[in-house]
Amino acid sequence: MAETAETAPSRLARRLGLRDAVLIGLGSMLGAGVFSAFGPAASQAGSALLIGLGVAAVVAYCNAASSADLAANYPESGGTYAYGRRQLGDSWGFLAGWAFISGKVASAGAIAFTFAAYVAPDYARPIAAAVVIGVLLVNLAGVRKTVSVTAVIVAITLAALAIIVIAVLAGGGLDGGRVDPIGADAGPREILASGAILFFAFAGYARIATLGEEVREPRRTIPRAIPIALGIVLVIYAIVAVTVLAAVGAPALAATDAPLEAAVSASDLSSLEPVARVGAAVASLGVLLALLAGIGRTTFAMAANRDLPPVLAAVSSRAKVPHRAEIAAAVGVLIVISVGDLRAAIGFSSVLVLTYYAIANGSAMRLPRRMRLQPLVVPIVGLVGCLVLATSLPASSLIPGVAVVGAGVLLALLRYRGRGWWREPAHDSGL
Repeated sequence: MAETAETAPSRLARRLGLRDAVLIGLGSMLGAGVFSAFGPAASQAGSALLIGLGVAAVVAYCNAASSADLAANYPESGGTYAYGRRQLGDSWGFLAGWAFISGKVASAGAIAFTFAAYVAPDYARPIAAAVVIGVLLVNLAGVRKTVSVTAVIVAITLAALAIIVIAVLAGGGLDGGRVDPIGADAGPREILASGAILFFAFAGYARIATLGEEVREPRRTIPRAIPIALGIVLVIYAIVAVTVLAAVGAPALAATDAPLEAAVSASDLSSLEPVARVGAAVASLGVLLALLAGIGRTTFAMAANRDLPPVLAAVSSRAKVPHRAEIAAAVGVLIVISVGDLRAAIGFSSVLVLTYYAIANGSAMRLPRRMRLQPLVVPIVGLVGCLVLATSLPASSLIPGVAVVGAGVLLALLRYRGRGWWREPAHDSGL
């Protein structure tokens, strides 16, 4: 019988309950995306970005639910890199890991640009590079984000968002006519493109699904925590989106990389602009800490399996962290910062992360019915949603994203020659 998150021996203490799991999910999602993604989404669909937000939330839920099913049955590190290898074959697992690392490197670059857009927009590249180096040094020292630290970051972010919304509402100048998603001059492709961009703002939701060795009763707790956290985040994002649209309108949002600051500055309470800057800075730092650590650990796992150069599998004897993998991840982020900008990084990241979750949904579809916590329709909708959103993005994002995916396919073919791209699931025997 296959091990599940309930029956497998846990290497970590099961200390987290439902509230803790929800809090970690909020900390992973309520990050810098809410401070940056509304601008590029508005440039695609205008006020119809509100529809795109709903589409992104549905796809995010399906992806997270599929990841939870896989994590409940395979309590091991590596995420879809591990699940894809078990369910679809080594080549698919490699491609998932490749897409994850590439996409999250771009995500980290976008988060660093968000930090700079609110702190010192005139010096975006050097500030973004400096914050990445600073976070790398923190991670190399072995400092971990605990539930307590996550709670502080979530509290500051929520407080900042609340003050921003109140300032805009109380500051006057609101026009409900600017909030008209149906009347916006946007077709289905533009709405889907905005959904793909806003998908970036939900990044981190699957962190809940990876807590199989740390939560009590994971098969019960994780499926409950995912919709609760996603629902809270969706409500918050919808309130913020409607408020900033009513304050400045879609054209003004489309023209700025700091949309929440722009909304506050347009009100009579523009003196509260620093609140938007502080909130974005704190949220960005929290997300960067988790992102660089996650990229480093996936790189480490792939290097340990010789899917990436084995030299990256080294572990620091002092801090007990995969220091070479984390340094390599930071170098990749610095390259993104040197050649791209906020919007390019968000779009490119979305293509690759949606590819990663398409493989996760494909892996979940291969689970036998008795091993699934969700009906089969969930991973099917997730898979189709990922592919539709990814291909709806502008060519400037889609083409380089597809090129990187293609490079991953080529590397997988070279790495696993003769093994094929499909195999029977590893769990079929013995069940």
